[in-house]
Amino acid sequence: MRILLIADEESKYYWDFFEKQKLEGIDLIISCGDLAPQYLSFLATFAKVPVLYIHGNHDYCYEETPPDGCICIDDDIFVYEGMRIMGLGGCMSYNYGPNQYTQAEMKKRAKKMRRKIKKNGGIDILVTHAPAYRLNDSEDLPHTGFEAFLELMDTYKPKLFAHGHVHINYGRDFKRESMYNETKVINAYEKFIVEI
Repeated sequence: MRILLIADEESKYYWDFFEKQKLEGIDLIISCGDLAPQYLSFLATFAKVPVLYIHGNHDYCYEETPPDGCICIDDDIFVYEGMRIMGLGGCMSYNYGPNQYTQAEMKKRAKKMRRKIKKNGGIDILVTHAPAYRLNDSEDLPHTGFEAFLELMDTYKPKLFAHGHVHINYGRDFKRESMYNETKVINAYEKFIVEI
């Protein structure tokens, strides 16, 4: 399965310089947050595949203007072509804004997913906005990752963990790809195509 991961910045390649054939061969599009709903709706219009999304910390406009034709997987599991895809949006609480959580609050959200995970027999892809704690995160509070995501990977061993939130222009510590045990970890900033 070829998956287009997107996050944080609308890709000029797919929006400003769009050509329909650029989406050929893509089996699924997943947004890891902080993208304009109009951009997601645009992709959903031209893609012949589902566009899934979770909320980033700047996606408070989704309440009034949700992305048309897209599927929100926040606090849910979506199964597509046999792939079990779980979403947990938001980032570390730094100013009490929407879609911000403490470590304890995110652990509680992850714990609430146990029944759905069990019902689906596990998860293949974990989609979040923030990274996991000390795995592609940063030292500052807004970009600190969540411990709950490490626990989910330790317990359920998904094939892929996709996140955003840490931008490429934040500095030398940016990592696009890494591994955590058996899980491939991808920072989806702007755009990245992964095959699983």
